[in-house]
Amino acid sequence: MQLPQLVQTQFLSVHDAANVIHKIGLKTVFTRLADYIRADYLRWHDFEKCARVANHSTDGVIELMPISDANSYAFKYVNGHPKNTINGLPCVMAFGVLADVATGIPEFLSELTLSTALRTAAMSAVAAQELARPDSKTMALIGNGAQSEFQALAFHYLLGIEEIRLFDTDPKATEKLIANLQSTALRLKVCSSIAEAVRGANIATTVTADKTNAAILTADLIEPGMHINGVGGDCPGKTELHPDVLRRSAVFVEYEPQTRIEGDLQHLPADFAVTEFWQVLARQAPGRRDADQITLFDSVGFALQDYSALRFMRDAARELGLGQLVSLIPELVNPKDLFVLIHPDTHVNQEPHRDEASQPAVAPLLADTLPVPA
Repeated sequence: MQLPQLVQTQFLSVHDAANVIHKIGLKTVFTRLADYIRADYLRWHDFEKCARVANHSTDGVIELMPISDANSYAFKYVNGHPKNTINGLPCVMAFGVLADVATGIPEFLSELTLSTALRTAAMSAVAAQELARPDSKTMALIGNGAQSEFQALAFHYLLGIEEIRLFDTDPKATEKLIANLQSTALRLKVCSSIAEAVRGANIATTVTADKTNAAILTADLIEPGMHINGVGGDCPGKTELHPDVLRRSAVFVEYEPQTRIEGDLQHLPADFAVTEFWQVLARQAPGRRDADQITLFDSVGFALQDYSALRFMRDAARELGLGQLVSLIPELVNPKDLFVLIHPDTHVNQEPHRDEASQPAVAPLLADTLPVPA
């Protein structure tokens, strides 16, 4: 009997993704992920791009983020619901897919909640490598929630930041961050106000979650030579920076059509000048011009970074033998006959018998994983 073609998808769970980090080490993960991001940004024109598709509600947003090149199609499903934490749920939850353009087969399915935190922090650090002063040693971190440790460590590992000045309206969030990072080489300073945290800092990172038009940073807090990493303003009606902060700065964005809608840039007119960051990496536009210039990365998150994260996690999982194969696609003797799967006179809905010789080589993907320390 002719066997149907076996089509399986590599699946990476949250546990598997955590084990990738545990086995490789977070510093190496950030370094490699930053390399993937740089490589993909330097292929900017190879990609078909669009702003993400968003469905907004009073409590949050659910988004789809697609991107593709000639070989691979990627998308991420992601939400943003700040009130979720009250009910014990993450504010951000995500998963994503890498598919083969030639056939449409979903080749890789992965959690992206943890991976999004990694790629967001890695992207912030890559941007700061080009835009911040090279002698930067201190960073203000405004907002100490789920993304904060990743930002702190990415800047520590990739830029050499030594001191993080912490502020959050929720003292327990700051206590959580200190507990998580107390064994690192970072100096952690708790501040009583945003002004205290920002004063004298080389870099200011804002990563707050409230869906509101806030002014976390105002122009009077900004000092010459500072680099601002605005991460938390990422959908219409959700901002962190006073418009005068942008007016004082050289502003860099990921994908201008999306940032105009979602970033802190939404406060300013359509002709306000910005530079897409790929141009800096490609040396088609300058980054920081001098030591006193104020630079601002208006980061909202872009699908190309998720493509990079999916590629990295796929490759790392295969190297380490993590993940498993799942069947998302029907196995059909006749690909034009889908109804046969539910036909009452057939039994093809049962798993077809396959001898060992016909089995795909899946053992490396089914390897046992080590538990991640609490």
